[in-house]
Amino acid sequence: MHQNRGINRTFVPIIVRVGLTLPVFPSVYYQHRIIRRTTPGQNRYAMTFQELNLIEPLKRAVAEKGYTTPTPIQQQAIPPALEGRDLLGCAQTGTGKTAAFTLPILQLLSAEPRTKGRRTIKALVLTPTRELAIQIDECCRDYARYTDIRHCVIFGGVNQRPQVDALQRGIDLLVATPGRLLDLIGQGYVSLSDIRFFVLDEADRMLDMGFIHDIRRILPLLPEKRQTLFFSATMPDDIVKLANTMLRNPAHVTVTPPASVVETIRQSVLFAEKAEKRTLLASLLRERPESSVLVFSRTKHGADRIARILTKAGIEGRAIHGDKSQTARQRALSNFKAGKTRVIVATDIAARGIDIDQLEMVINYDLPDVAETYVHRIGRTGRAGHSGMALTFCASDERPMLADIQKLTGKKLRVIAG
Repeated sequence: MHQNRGINRTFVPIIVRVGLTLPVFPSVYYQHRIIRRTTPGQNRYAMTFQELNLIEPLKRAVAEKGYTTPTPIQQQAIPPALEGRDLLGCAQTGTGKTAAFTLPILQLLSAEPRTKGRRTIKALVLTPTRELAIQIDECCRDYARYTDIRHCVIFGGVNQRPQVDALQRGIDLLVATPGRLLDLIGQGYVSLSDIRFFVLDEADRMLDMGFIHDIRRILPLLPEKRQTLFFSATMPDDIVKLANTMLRNPAHVTVTPPASVVETIRQSVLFAEKAEKRTLLASLLRERPESSVLVFSRTKHGADRIARILTKAGIEGRAIHGDKSQTARQRALSNFKAGKTRVIVATDIAARGIDIDQLEMVINYDLPDVAETYVHRIGRTGRAGHSGMALTFCASDERPMLADIQKLTGKKLRVIAG
């Protein structure tokens, strides 16, 4: 295990324009607009991918994806990662952080000397949910297409045989969820003894989901001599303590949600008691038959109940949460992205796997217990310069939560009549 070699606990609180106060470590603070696909006139003085010292196979793959301008976290994380430094990144989903660790790891793997015999795992990306694991593996596929790097993804909830077969053919990079990784280590299918590069993604969500014990079992299996990239959307004390045990003199990168995200989202609240919400939801969705809508439920049971209400109302909707089979979740997400299903009902954890640039509307059927979660939820719409709408149903017993949200965001939500 790495000893603590210098995460500076003194930080400056920065008030983000959306109202969030995040710990910002003594590195440069970036208030750039997130740009994924640039168009003429956008951010004309920004760094380009051509300036990031990527190898030609990676530059070619990035160009084919249509990306020319790296996001702030990519601009700041890729150079120190390419230098072999450990990294502590504070960034939320939707900031481009997957490419911020995928690209440098693929480049560093490409420089590794090839040995005879079956390939051994040199890089491990650990992530909390199946959907995120699949997304990361898809990024690896897109960016590694012109290299000879082999990768695969392992996660629970599906038959392990295809995953084991891929492992036994030999891979360089493994994307995994903690439970399935420990299962396959226990069965002798995975060894971490040759790991050179380790990424812990969504560390705060890992802890929220109870994976801290799994992480503590995995860490001693990794070689002490390795490069570690650590990402978390927030940096509470327990996350900083975990990072202290893993990182050596890390580069610090902090990227806050761009102010333009919340400014392009029309936020409204509709006061309705719990018994009234189902009727309101169905009528609202009938009024917007062309829209793709993400509905948030606080619980798995609630997500299933809302999906049944929509089905009875003749509206195509699917629920996704941790109790659904992997096949069902992936089918629902694929159909949603393809426009075949127009409504997804999700819990907060399951929604981390949803990454759609043009999502027209988010509906908070239930208010979240934590105000920051509201900001994460509505950040699913209004992306990539598009406008979006966020509507919150608020029952009388949820008004204190609404007050917390308005205090956090500094915005009073527009009240609309039911």
